[in-house]
Amino acid sequence: MGIDIARQPRYPFEFVQAEAMQFLLTYGHRFDFIHASPPCQLYSKTQRIRQNDHPDLLGPTREALTAVGVPWVIENVMGAEPEMRNPVMLCGNYFGLHTYRHRLFEAGGWELPQPAHPVHEKRQTKMGRRRQPGEMGIYVGNFIGVDGAKEDLGVPWMSREGIRECIPPAYTEYVGREFIKQLR
Repeated sequence: MGIDIARQPRYPFEFVQAEAMQFLLTYGHRFDFIHASPPCQLYSKTQRIRQNDHPDLLGPTREALTAVGVPWVIENVMGAEPEMRNPVMLCGNYFGLHTYRHRLFEAGGWELPQPAHPVHEKRQTKMGRRRQPGEMGIYVGNFIGVDGAKEDLGVPWMSREGIRECIPPAYTEYVGREFIKQLR
């Protein structure tokens, strides 16, 4: 189930339009596991360059998840590392994706193992350009090759705007599999 304050008409799974923190505090106890992804703009390089102001929701999200009392994981961008507690870094190359797209994951109430980080041997596509065979894509800003990015990341329902901020499903599947292993 996905929760967001904004309508997400392309989201292909169960979706609730609500303020995520309020939803979490009201209904979070009904779930066995929660995967949270507070807005990353405060920690993204692009937003810092533009000197845009964004709220810090990482700490409040952690506090709310801890209060709810079920196992959880928080995802965010590399720039959030100083604010995260013992984060695990996942890389698209580990999952066979055509992007390196590093993301951090902080686990609460369980242990998320750090997988091996593959060597970055392939060249990255220049910013904004279409990924060429043998290259790794950079899907930020106004990149071209949206259809290729959808395929690379496993997100056929997304628009360019969604792709720029998405967590590839392979990352979430890894987190879920590791959590289930610990239940056994």
